[in-house]
Amino acid sequence: MSHVQQELSSQPECWERAAALAPGHRDALGAPGERIAVVGCGTSWFMGQAVAALREGAGLGETDAFAASEFPASRPYDRVIALTRSGTTTEVLALLGALRGRVRTTAVTADPATPVMTAADDLVVLDFADERSVVQTRFATTALTLLRAHFGLHPAQAVADARTALAEPLPEGLVDCAQFSFLGRGWTVGLAQEAALKMREASLSWTEAYPAMEYRHGPISIATGGTATWMFGEAPAGLAAQVGATGARWIEGRLDPLAELVRAQRLAVAVAAAKGVDPDRPRHLTRSVVLDPSV
Repeated sequence: MSHVQQELSSQPECWERAAALAPGHRDALGAPGERIAVVGCGTSWFMGQAVAALREGAGLGETDAFAASEFPASRPYDRVIALTRSGTTTEVLALLGALRGRVRTTAVTADPATPVMTAADDLVVLDFADERSVVQTRFATTALTLLRAHFGLHPAQAVADARTALAEPLPEGLVDCAQFSFLGRGWTVGLAQEAALKMREASLSWTEAYPAMEYRHGPISIATGGTATWMFGEAPAGLAAQVGATGARWIEGRLDPLAELVRAQRLAVAVAAAKGVDPDRPRHLTRSVVLDPSV
């Protein structure tokens, strides 16, 4: 069994621990009414998109999400929350350094024995969700669960649904599809983006992700027999029928959307196995992106 497969299977337990930790980090994770930005790179950026949509949608305050390299330096925030599994990502550390003394910062990380320990003002450590794999699974979803719980938006059903997502077989024939499109609405747009990234990283698959209402504005043109369209959350009216009319497979998200991401992670591993690709050795990737300062 690959590292990524072992780690994605441990998510229900990780989510329970993260939800229990959330009350102890109330100050570090931001108060209602604060203007907050969530930053990260790759997977962490997509989780940040989900966090921002959840928080602002719940009326807890203006919340934005940025790739760490694209943070708008002139925009005022009360707090910046950085999601960083490794604690060593160059762009995140550079941003935290630039914000020092100007904006309160919090780092959510899996490893405190890294430069992020002193780069951020506040630290939340999810070391039980750390990973050996390059491809992120449980750290990302555990960090999102921590923040869902902090916002009062973590349903108990999410953990039960994650166990269902791990136990149930994937839809028959899905592994054989040549292309996958993932769709979301609101906070699940970030989850759709992350599902597509997992498929690319772990199985070298052709995948795309879109806001669900945008799918009909061009992207649906690639839907045909042998492709799959997977919805995270409630689908717009009529979209399932339109996708079905193209001959593509429609996958309805019937579980908690975060548990649906677990299903997509399993699909990425299954497609990798079918292709003879090692998901623990993703092409051209490393566990943390540490850039040469001279570049």
